[in-house]
This record gives sequence, C-alpha cells and structure tokens, in this order.
Amino acid sequence: MKLRKHARKVAALVAAGALMLTACGGSGGNSSGSGQGASGEQTFNLKLSHGLAEDHAVHIQMTEWAADVKEKSGGTINIQIVPNGQLGSEADNISSIQAGGLDMAKVSASTLGNFNNTWNALSVPYVFNDKEHFYQVMDGEIAQELYKMTEGDGFIGLTWLDSGARSFYTANTPIRVPGDLKGLKIRTMDSQMAIDMMNALGGSATVMSYSEIYTGMQQGVVDGAENNITALRDHSDVTQYYCYDEHTRIPDIIVISAKVWNQMSDSQKQVMTETAAAATEAYKTRWAEFEDEVKAAAQQNNVTFVEDVDTAAFQEACSSIYDSLKSSAPEVYAIVEKIQNAGK
Repeated sequence: MKLRKHARKVAALVAAGALMLTACGGSGGNSSGSGQGASGEQTFNLKLSHGLAEDHAVHIQMTEWAADVKEKSGGTINIQIVPNGQLGSEADNISSIQAGGLDMAKVSASTLGNFNNTWNALSVPYVFNDKEHFYQVMDGEIAQELYKMTEGDGFIGLTWLDSGARSFYTANTPIRVPGDLKGLKIRTMDSQMAIDMMNALGGSATVMSYSEIYTGMQQGVVDGAENNITALRDHSDVTQYYCYDEHTRIPDIIVISAKVWNQMSDSQKQVMTETAAAATEAYKTRWAEFEDEVKAAAQQNNVTFVEDVDTAAFQEACSSIYDSLKSSAPEVYAIVEKIQNAGK
C-alpha cells in the first residue's frame, strides 16, 4: 500500500532525474559508473539524499564522510550530498533507489519499516533499555543483520546515525503519566507503530508532516508532538513542556542501492563500510553536542523540561504492542527478542 501511494511521485522523480543526468552529465543509480580510475577500479559518482538543512549536524557529518570516502577510495567514489528534501520525502527516496533513480539516502528506520517489516523492530516503544543498550545493538550483529535483509528490496544499510530518544512535547500540558495524554491530539509520524503507540497510551494520533507541526501547535490543530529534543530548534516558540518519557530510540540509517553496491570492488566496499563506521562513531559526540545546544536555547525560550516522568507506567501501557506483535508479525517480534536479550 505504501509503495502504491508513492508510485506516481516516484515516476516523476525518476523522469526528473533522467532529465538532470542528460543535461548535466551527472550520475544517478542507473549510471553510477563513469569509467575507471587510476587503480583500474570503476568510478562511482553517487547522489545521497536527505531531508535536513545544511547547518544540521547530519549534513555536516555526511559532508565530512563524503570527503573521507573520496580520499580513501583514491577518487573512485564521489558522493554528492543533496539536502533539504530536494529529491522528495524519505519514502520517495527509497522508492527512487528501488527504481534506479537515486543511489543513496539517509532515512529513519521507521521509514524503512514501510518497505520491509523487520525494520519496525527498532520503532517498538521501550525496546531499548537506555542509550548504552541502544549503542550496543546498533554497533553489533543485530544491526548488521538488518542491513542485509533488504538486499532483495533493492537497497542495503551501510551504517546508522544517532537520532536521540523521542519524547512528548506539548503546548500547554505536562506529560508525566499516560493518563496525561487523554484527550490530547499528538502529531505522530506516518508509521503504524507510532500510531499504535499513541492508541495504547490513550492519546489521539494525528499524522502530519514535520513542516506542519509549528503551525499545528500554534493554531491548536494538535496539542503536541513526539520527537527527539532537537525538534525544539524549530518548535520551542510554541512549546511549553518537553517531557522525558523517552518512548523510542529510532536511528537514522544510511542506505545504498543494492545494484550500485554489487558493482563495487571488494576494496571499495571496505572503504565505504570502514569510513561509514568511523562517521557513526564521530557523530555520537556531534549529536550529543547538538542536543545540548538545542536544550540550552530552548531553556532560554522558557521551555520547561519535565524529568519526573513515570517511565514504568508508559512501559506497562505499551505492553499490548508486544502482545500484538507475537501473533501479527512474528518476524518483527523475533528481532525484538534479540534486541531485548542483548540488553541482559
């Protein structure tokens, strides 16, 4: 259903991409090879799309990563970062990779869940005990297993980027227990898991794009949203409370076309994976600094940070999601069990 929803968008994107390649002599997923470098290896000129601004920590990190890849590959792999959602939404980007019109993208794991159900395991509320458990899983074999599961879907994962813990933030109401959400309209992502979580917690899930949140909260269309703390960079003017329930830790994933990946030499693949892992490690510090910077600015803007949240009550309220997964999506639940066992 999700793929059909984006089919017409994808066709337009692919057609536009083809025109751009013809006019500019560039290289997309269909023509990433452009001769051979001095080493005799095929040269790849790749486009990597994401939806964030140039001054966001993600864009800065990926720009540094692209420079590292170019150097380590002897100029045989060149990655052009295309920010600001210029090439469409995250779902559009994945569909475009599948259609051969794009090489790489940075997307949320929740978006990948719309294309391969197993990725939804990372969006299950409280599947991670804390940040240390999250890092352990994402730096380990479970993440590597997930990366490879989508090769048949036309793309594979290269690495992950920290996207913090998601919590509720509201215009007027502090959220300390699930009951505080009753009657509140909370913006959620276009993710069935996020909608199921809101239903379990007693709030009213309202799906809207990120760009609509500010006006939605300002005009009372929604009472709040849920996201990591850096969302306050855009929404602190309309936010009174940020409440640390930390219901999910959903990583961003850098994916690459399986077709492009399989055309690379072993040494080029090694350059890509090793530099990507180094970028992930460096980004952990960059992300933490970014969170601190945004929190300080939000405090100056009179946002109250609520830390006395009854996390156990939220976990208990979400238990029905686990029960449902056992029967409705056993393949997802199997990954969930692996994650939880890794934290013991």
